[in-house]
Amino acid sequence: MLTFVGLGLYDERSVTVEGRGAIRDADRVFAEFYTSRLVGATLEELEAFHDATIEVRDRAGVEEDPGPILRAAEDGDAVFCTAGDAMISTTHVDLRLRAHERGIDTRVVHGTTAAAAAASLTGLQNYRFGKATTLPFPYGSTRVPQSVTDTIDANRERGLHTLVFLDIKAERDTDRFMTADLASELLAEAYEDRLAVAVCRAGSPEPVVAADRLSSLADREFGDPLHLLVVPGDLHHVEREALAELAGAPADLLAEH
Repeated sequence: MLTFVGLGLYDERSVTVEGRGAIRDADRVFAEFYTSRLVGATLEELEAFHDATIEVRDRAGVEEDPGPILRAAEDGDAVFCTAGDAMISTTHVDLRLRAHERGIDTRVVHGTTAAAAAASLTGLQNYRFGKATTLPFPYGSTRVPQSVTDTIDANRERGLHTLVFLDIKAERDTDRFMTADLASELLAEAYEDRLAVAVCRAGSPEPVVAADRLSSLADREFGDPLHLLVVPGDLHHVEREALAELAGAPADLLAEH
């Protein structure tokens, strides 16, 4: 059996009771933290909380050489852990399909996601979100890829909100996390003073949610990662009230939407 466990959004306590039980009962536990991270917990804290040794695999160790994970699942009960939900990334779906090809049973223990948290914390209605996009760090002369603006524009034409995930760049000694202020600065070059919402440290005891003009968000500091942005589309009156009360959106800016 290969069980995929979503660890939730923030720290070792974000996992569900079912997920914790699966990790406790497993013969071997694997994890990857390149698609996302639990920024509120170290590997050592995760292992102590679950009383388990967690074997962390890098991208190549999951996508190019999944053999050790699959062999462990053939020989016993293996768990594969990820931040957020276990099936959000195509990488994880591919691993599950490889297990099925080898006759290995699989199951999924879900964890909450950044997309669910973004709707919950901002008060924006989850069914009014369109396609999501990821904003990478600037590369060369490219500040904002056209794929990002195309996604936002297509959603805006339909009156839908856009969830903008922010880049995580793996470095040799540490990881770089794009911040909401940098993302706002980049998007402001394309959208001037459009309304946006920064959502920071979702799942933590003290998340930050701030709605304002992109240029204003670009001048703020939002603290530790993880951050994301939401670019709202058309607003229902309840959403407008929620952004004012829950995210401090300026009244004159809301009046424009």
